[in-house]
Amino acid sequence: MAGIFDKCNDFTRAVEARKQGLYPFFRPLQESRGSKVIIEGRTLIMAGSNNYLGLAQDPRVEEAAIKAIEKYGTSCSGSRFINGSLILHEELEAKLALFTGKESALCFSTGYQTNLGAISALVGRGEHIITDKYNHASIVDGIFMTMGMNRDTRVSRYKHNDLKDLEQRLAAIPLEEAKLIVTDGVFSMEGDIVKLPEVKALAEKYGARLYIDEAHAIGVIGGTGRGTTEHFNGSGLADIIMCTFSKSFASLGGFVAGDDRVIDYIRHFARPLIFSASMPPANIAAVLASLEIIEREPERVLRLQQIAAKMIKGFNDLGFNTGTAETAIIPLVIGDNDQTFLLWKALFERGVYVNPVISPAVPPNRSLIRTSYMAIHTDEELDRVLEITGEEGRKLGIIQAN
Repeated sequence: MAGIFDKCNDFTRAVEARKQGLYPFFRPLQESRGSKVIIEGRTLIMAGSNNYLGLAQDPRVEEAAIKAIEKYGTSCSGSRFINGSLILHEELEAKLALFTGKESALCFSTGYQTNLGAISALVGRGEHIITDKYNHASIVDGIFMTMGMNRDTRVSRYKHNDLKDLEQRLAAIPLEEAKLIVTDGVFSMEGDIVKLPEVKALAEKYGARLYIDEAHAIGVIGGTGRGTTEHFNGSGLADIIMCTFSKSFASLGGFVAGDDRVIDYIRHFARPLIFSASMPPANIAAVLASLEIIEREPERVLRLQQIAAKMIKGFNDLGFNTGTAETAIIPLVIGDNDQTFLLWKALFERGVYVNPVISPAVPPNRSLIRTSYMAIHTDEELDRVLEITGEEGRKLGIIQAN
């Protein structure tokens, strides 16, 4: 007789990887010191964080979070629908609407829930979702939730950043049928940027609306860190802007921004919003403080962009394959899972923290080391990362010896 836990007992890959010293996941940080972390008593350069602007330990952000706890406590203890809405929520949503150039904004408890809630609320029975194949898992799961709620929702996946394939899929849908294009702004593993003006033009041509996930774009690209729409000079290039707070905003949660009526509709139909406790006061206050810093200190964004250019050139000069990277997310594409884990281990042992990524997080045969950078990294730290990665890459035969 088959048991519900049989598959758990049969899963041995993690156990085997731990025995070999090649298990990279769930390693607890003992301490975080800006651009460095302490793990197992050792200090490593953090080259794998999404704390892009280095605000997670900024004293101003910490102070704001502490003051919010002192005034409101540690939890709202309810959803936004009942006792979980604070004046802080409304203040943040008003400021996010201004920041993104939209009429209204709505906050969720996590970025993941934001995509689940907004996508499943917006797309109904018989309507269409057109999604980039490299979109983040939270978008994929938002689509799955939509399909579970509405079995006749139609989903079409187009090749990554491929405008021709996107147009073919749009053209196959009757013009009068409702459709939503969903895409990342900056893609979380490849570090490249959506071709937003062209996607928007196709959306208008075929009567679609455009939803853009700015998790890895806000604080990272654009002259003042407002993300992909600013990078391409126009907030009107997206109908819905979504972003998480767990990266440049140094907190936890997420938001969507758009037209008043659209956001109000999401507010009343997004199940992950209705049935989850709201963002705690400390998290809201941390976002408010981070947002103020982003607006007042655009030099942080500029520094991050300079670092991205330096590291892309540095890795390419060493002979690594960085794919189509354009931002502070820089993949080292290896393709072989074993080689990927071996390079991760070698870097970890030499004091560089990066993230190994294999399928299903990336397509099969596209395993990679995901490196990502913060505005607070020093040039000395960056040079050290390049030096060590080059040496270990040559030892493993991933890049050619000089």
